[in-house]
Amino acid sequence: MTFVPPGSGWPGDPAEPDTPVAHDPADVVRLAAASRTVAELAARESVCRACPRLVAWREEVAEVKRRAFAEETYWGRPTPGWGADEPRVLLVGLAPAAHGGNRTGRVFTGDRSGDWLFASLHRTGFAALPTSTHAGDGQRLIGARVLAAVRCAPPANKPTPEERATCLPWLAREVDLVAPGVRVVVALGGFAWQALWPALRQAGYDLPRSRPPFGHGAEVRLSRAGATATLLGCYHPSQQNTFTGRVTEQMLDDVFTRAAELAGTSE
Repeated sequence: MTFVPPGSGWPGDPAEPDTPVAHDPADVVRLAAASRTVAELAARESVCRACPRLVAWREEVAEVKRRAFAEETYWGRPTPGWGADEPRVLLVGLAPAAHGGNRTGRVFTGDRSGDWLFASLHRTGFAALPTSTHAGDGQRLIGARVLAAVRCAPPANKPTPEERATCLPWLAREVDLVAPGVRVVVALGGFAWQALWPALRQAGYDLPRSRPPFGHGAEVRLSRAGATATLLGCYHPSQQNTFTGRVTEQMLDDVFTRAAELAGTSE
């Protein structure tokens, strides 16, 4: 088997052997809508098989592996959101990395992007540890939750429009479930900024008629059921961005310090 079976003892696995599985886009819509809690949603996300190309790729990567991780067991399944069940800050990225989240079972965990992200989250009070290396490593998010717009690692980090659309109900339902307490949504990169727009609308947020352009530090006020929140833009801490200096530690810290101020979690 080229992936971790649900309920087999992987640390933090949200699913059980009898967790219902989505096999097509209609199943995703039905199972996402019927998820009553964040935990139930995460379990169903983590066994989804609705996108044949993504299923084949994530499992191929889990079998072939990267030489540096040849002795490790790969997760090889969709990577659900993780962190606080009732967050005040929600962070949304693109998709799990083939040898990061697809290996470790936790988004932004075990890759260079995660090294930068969690170091900054730790410095700004949102993470208990400065690193996130593997499931069961003791990392804990404080008042925050991290998820990906697309839950499976895509070839070349490029999900198709159809795959993005298929995964949207998972994202929209997660945004909806945590919305009552969320005061800040951080879009990590332009793709997440675009993917969040329909998800926020489906979750009941009142949005500007035209979508503001993405930018590092961009802010958009949101409202839902009389409460307000802020959408923040943040350049993705990808190797391309960090190696070239487009993203620095200070730039990440500035965004998350601002998130803490807006969420009322700063000291």
